[in-house]
Amino acid sequence: MLRRKLGCSDLEFSVIGLGSFAIGGSGWKFSWGPQDDRDSIDAIRRAVDLGINWIDTAPVYGLGHAEEVVGQAIKGLSQKPYIATKCGRVWDEKGEISYRLKRESIRKEAEDSLKRLQVDVIDLYQIHWPNPEEDIEEAWEEIAKLVKEGKVRYAGVCNFNVAQMERIRKIHPITSLQPPYSMLRREIEGEILPYCARNNIGVIVYSPLQKGLLTGAISRERIAALPPDDHRHRDPEFQEPRLSINLAVTEKLKEIGEKYDATPAQVAIAWILRRPEITAAIVGLRRPSQVEDIVPAADIVLCEEDIATIEKILQERESRLLALQGEA
Repeated sequence: MLRRKLGCSDLEFSVIGLGSFAIGGSGWKFSWGPQDDRDSIDAIRRAVDLGINWIDTAPVYGLGHAEEVVGQAIKGLSQKPYIATKCGRVWDEKGEISYRLKRESIRKEAEDSLKRLQVDVIDLYQIHWPNPEEDIEEAWEEIAKLVKEGKVRYAGVCNFNVAQMERIRKIHPITSLQPPYSMLRREIEGEILPYCARNNIGVIVYSPLQKGLLTGAISRERIAALPPDDHRHRDPEFQEPRLSINLAVTEKLKEIGEKYDATPAQVAIAWILRRPEITAAIVGLRRPSQVEDIVPAADIVLCEEDIATIEKILQERESRLLALQGEA
């Protein structure tokens, strides 16, 4: 699989990374429903076999469970993938999640992640959210110490804006930013992507398929059948009137995909990777079959005509959404 250099690091990331959000399973606020750990482990190992060389995870996914599963999956592999995990979201004995960026909490989170992942060093350690914002410098200083101590190789951030990145990069280099980006969520195109390009900050985007909406597999019936604890039931993009508008986009992606013998999901990922500022896309993969379906997206290069067609489709979506706001 094609690889791209991650920002100022010496890491070469495959253009698709495996996301472990859903691997956390049930029993926490942002669950994707039940998940078989055996499927998760098989998916991770299949991904490595097919050229995906990094996994993105976080302690909060399943309240520690996703990291534990990743640790089990990579144990014994002759060629281990890079591990990117995060800090800054903690939970209590009741499973209530909160934000914390104090230095002692960051250090404890790092130590706990190393144990769950069963590794000696975290390849990419990221602040999950810039909350509380007044503590981002303190957290970044502690991560810089972890880098010097050899417990972390490189430091990155998630969900930061330009002003927040400017504040912390004076303390220690920012290797990467992890923002949301998809055809349905394009905010980073205006200011953030140009900033990262100017400052040699890698960009690894999450939710490129908008939680499954752009896969072509989502329907009203499928949404109704989602497990009760699947957090997508609370997502406005999965509810009317936005749902119909979103599904119309996916139907048009099917037509474009026919030219490339590709699925809407593969087209959506290829569209993400068209941007030179983007190092890679994180795709949540729960079963080996999903890995096999997604990997071909790395080889698709959309022609300019189809990129222009997609732009028109997305502009039509925006117009319809604006019309809805006007009716509200």
